[in-house]
Amino acid sequence: MSGPHPSTAKIRYAVRAALADLSPESLVLVACSGGGDSMALAEAVTHEARHGSWSAGAVVVDHGLQPDSAHVAQQAAQRCRDLGLDPVVVERAVTSDSGSGLEAAAREARYAALSRSADHLGAAVVLLGHTLDDQAEQVLLGLVRGSGARSLAGMAATRGRYRRPLLGVTRAECRESCFAEGVQWWDDPMNEDPSFTRVRARRAVADLEVDLGPGIVAALGRSADQLRDDADVLDALADDAVSALGTGPWDVVDLEALARGVRTRVWRRLLVAAGAPAGQVSTRHTESCDALITHWRGQGPVHAPGSVRVLRRDGYVVAQADSPARGDAHG
Repeated sequence: MSGPHPSTAKIRYAVRAALADLSPESLVLVACSGGGDSMALAEAVTHEARHGSWSAGAVVVDHGLQPDSAHVAQQAAQRCRDLGLDPVVVERAVTSDSGSGLEAAAREARYAALSRSADHLGAAVVLLGHTLDDQAEQVLLGLVRGSGARSLAGMAATRGRYRRPLLGVTRAECRESCFAEGVQWWDDPMNEDPSFTRVRARRAVADLEVDLGPGIVAALGRSADQLRDDADVLDALADDAVSALGTGPWDVVDLEALARGVRTRVWRRLLVAAGAPAGQVSTRHTESCDALITHWRGQGPVHAPGSVRVLRRDGYVVAQADSPARGDAHG
């Protein structure tokens, strides 16, 4: 008797490795959109659950962004049930664009919905179907935006209860597995809409594969892995530096002694600790803060998100809530 298709075997092995540390009786949830990637993941999880001591279910998130989204969500849920996943729930996500764009708002709503379901069902792990192609697109977007190492490091395989076992598997391999196992999937028309940044990035990666030769996706994935290791080290050094600096005000001499790669991360942490929303702190803000050390010429305070301002006076730097009553002392 022949074994499974090579792509199926690869995906199942990736799932097995990602869940090797689970304790008995744990519940694993697959975040399933009904697309080829998440359905291939759902099939592999179902197979591995039959041979493991843990159980497996699925969460289908309905964003309500298309007229037939409820039907698509129910169809995806039924396909998960047909595979053998249980429990399977459909969670409605309310997407409200607060100015960050529809893609970001939908992502935020999706994770909120997944977390609600995981909490309600007592799941130990939620598996996401991001593939090597998604990772490559993430790295390319980071390059275009001029982001730092953390952004270029792409998506982590594990973050809290969320795990991404397919980061070493291509989108094509997921569809090959679905074909081989007779698993149906749904192609989201929004994945072909060039008004979305992610779709344009997908097309750009495909063009690079044609123009520069095959292997671009894998190379971008390797770059993400290497940069993630570097970013982890720098983040750890920044955490240590913040602990050593204390709550502030911070001596300019102490800040200046930090390596620039560490200090920019320290600025981000200090701004967030002072009340700036983490998602709104940009390189522009950290660079302006750093200029208080590296290019000091008596300039006024740096205004950061969340009504936070950072100013230098008398050889010290302080971050505080903005207040019209305060004067801008310099020194």
